[in-house]
Amino acid sequence: MAKYRKLGRTSSQRKALLRNQVTALIHNGKIVTTEAKAKEIRKIAEGLIALAVKEKDNYETVTVTTKVARKDKDGKRVKQIVDKNTGEVLSETHRDENGKIKRIENGVTVTVYDEIEKEIKKDLPSRLHARHQILRVLYPVVEVPEAVAGRKKNTKEVDLVAKLFDEIAPKYADRKGGYTRIVKLGQRKGDGALEVLIELV
Repeated sequence: MAKYRKLGRTSSQRKALLRNQVTALIHNGKIVTTEAKAKEIRKIAEGLIALAVKEKDNYETVTVTTKVARKDKDGKRVKQIVDKNTGEVLSETHRDENGKIKRIENGVTVTVYDEIEKEIKKDLPSRLHARHQILRVLYPVVEVPEAVAGRKKNTKEVDLVAKLFDEIAPKYADRKGGYTRIVKLGQRKGDGALEVLIELV
């Protein structure tokens, strides 16, 4: 006898469905689904959270130097014109007073970069392995602001692994399992299936 519910789907469809719903649960904190699906989702989600709790502090902090584009008061990148051959700065700005792009012989427009030092978390091997295991389950999630719905501008990809390690795992540090709760909502109108709310405790 199988140790999982087949949910009336082929193995690939079932795997995709469960991955999708686990991703939604981690991203939103709660989802409404049928009882059979919720019990399968719970197994996967609790395994991921347990893994995140175990590895949440397994990193070292490293200071790195990185280049960041300089921005003006409007938030746009600062560009200047430099000589193609020597690299000497010919003009501090690539636009004239009217906003038109300047043309200078042998000049190339380049972005101005500043070097800054910042601290990053460097995963130790076991945490990196845990990150890879979590990424095998979760789908990428892109957040779209309501104001620009339907457009690609200002969309950003949510780092769900970082959310698991930095937000969710610290909440459950003192808890030994039981990270999700299933609340029965009643029967669904269409087919009479029992609907439940599954949420992070």
